[in-house]
Amino acid sequence: MDILGLSTSPASGGAYALILREVNGNRRLPIIIGASEAQSIALEMEGIKPPRPLTHDLMKNIITAFGAELSDIIIDELRDGTFYAKLNIDSQQIDSRPSDAIALAVRYGVQIYVAATVMDEAAFVPEEEEDEQAPPARQQKIKAQQPPSSKGSKLEQLHQQLKEAIEKENYEKAASLRDEIRKLELRD
Repeated sequence: MDILGLSTSPASGGAYALILREVNGNRRLPIIIGASEAQSIALEMEGIKPPRPLTHDLMKNIITAFGAELSDIIIDELRDGTFYAKLNIDSQQIDSRPSDAIALAVRYGVQIYVAATVMDEAAFVPEEEEDEQAPPARQQKIKAQQPPSSKGSKLEQLHQQLKEAIEKENYEKAASLRDEIRKLELRD
């Protein structure tokens, strides 16, 4: 996964949406993180070095001082709307919040992985990319599967709102819409 961006919303209460993008795919994974973790990730991505080490810089310094090395991180679980991650340090897996794991990953320049089960449950494909990359038969199949009922109309409206939220980079709203779409689709 690559980091696509960070976004905030005035209604988010100081939280940020971190959007991950598949390297060899078109799915996106939004993760809500705290302001300090967002700042830590953004500073490192921009190459800005504070005069004193921030928490994630300190963590990297401690790992390095003990002769260990972070090889990669994995977001391996989604339970009750909460993401869980692991730091792979030498031969150890250490439990972590995804925001902390990603803050360390950008400092080490290591890969960010997401378990397939997590992607299947929480990722979305921006609608314009889904239409562009799907073969014509698949596009027709998608349209044919949407019944002309009020539920279908509601889904169409939600998909349109999701597309607009992504275009406006309002990822918190996009995550909320994605969840609402899933609930409607699971009722089938």
